[in-house]
Amino acid sequence: MFRVRRAILPLTLLAMVASPVRVGAVEGGWPWPVVGPVLRGFEPPAGPYGPGHRGIDIGAAVGTPILSPAAGVVTFAGKVGGQLFVTVDHGGGIVTTYSWLSASLVRKNDTVSSASVLGLTGAGHPGSTTPHLHFGVKLNGEYVDPFTLLSAGSVVDLIRLAPLTALGGG
Repeated sequence: MFRVRRAILPLTLLAMVASPVRVGAVEGGWPWPVVGPVLRGFEPPAGPYGPGHRGIDIGAAVGTPILSPAAGVVTFAGKVGGQLFVTVDHGGGIVTTYSWLSASLVRKNDTVSSASVLGLTGAGHPGSTTPHLHFGVKLNGEYVDPFTLLSAGSVVDLIRLAPLTALGGG
């Protein structure tokens, strides 16, 4: 069975260099909450309670500061099932969620600006072997692919070239 994850990195690189897109009345171009490779992409559920992946997982070392991509008001900052989450309402029907944090640095009803530090990344989804931030976006109550709001990013920090000596060169 073909697994979507194998195609994620190439798709991620394409999405990061593509121009911003429009989601309803909102145009993409937001800065990334953390910089890192996308380990798992958005997989929309068939229904409100169906299986899926309602966001993207961005690889980042535990303790990496998470930046708000836009101004808004914190509507939730606390534990769900023993894990820390932060939710920000950006207005215009857009709500973002940051999951599996090691620390929350905001409280409910705090006003945040673009680039405000919301918290610190944690280990990621339970059972994950790579630390990451789960970043989710809702538009008018429906989950949407976070790539639709994020800016084109640089791939410079994501690509590692092998030394010529490793390839048998001089």
